[in-house]
Amino acid sequence: MSTIDLKKNALSNHIAEHIIEQIVTGELKPGEKLIELSYAEEFGISKAPVREAIYLLTMEGLVEKIPRKGAVVKGYTTREIHDLLEIRIMLESLSMKRIAECGVDSVIIKKMESLLVEMQEQKEIGVYTQLNHSFHMCLIEMSQSEVIHNVYSRLKHPLQRIQNLSFSGEGNIKKSVAEHAIIVKLLKQGNVLDASRVLKKHNQDVIKSIQQWLNKGI
Repeated sequence: MSTIDLKKNALSNHIAEHIIEQIVTGELKPGEKLIELSYAEEFGISKAPVREAIYLLTMEGLVEKIPRKGAVVKGYTTREIHDLLEIRIMLESLSMKRIAECGVDSVIIKKMESLLVEMQEQKEIGVYTQLNHSFHMCLIEMSQSEVIHNVYSRLKHPLQRIQNLSFSGEGNIKKSVAEHAIIVKLLKQGNVLDASRVLKKHNQDVIKSIQQWLNKGI
């Protein structure tokens, strides 16, 4: 799985990001076919850049090629969803361990506070999902571990797609904002241990929320 590099091919990557947004927000559903001609007409271009964009998304793990059907939005099994969320918990827990060793970065804390203000004002689920990921990436950056950062970055789009379901639940955004505020407060106090506990409980609650969606057959 690779992360899209916007410097390589601006047009193909622009189309890829557009499709990613459709997938993450649920506009495109699992199993839905990606029609090259439709995107070519939408952007007023040939099908070649669209084909390249779809190839990039297969590398990202968001799209899969099915014989005699073409490119479709990849669906995740219940096991895969749980694996992604459990891996997230492990990586973020490891990040908190590294933060305890290296110390809290005040510059990143200020960035987290700015994101928190945006999150408190945001009602649109898709945008909130993106802000939420940026907030959690701050914890990854604060770990000062390039290994953790690289692995976590590869999970970006699959995690956003899954978390978008969680934030659709009534009251979940409000709960998320409140817990993020507690994490920031504890980190500012240098209380990394309690911040880590709140973060782990926060992430475990996301798994429970997603499980409720899965039980409904969504």
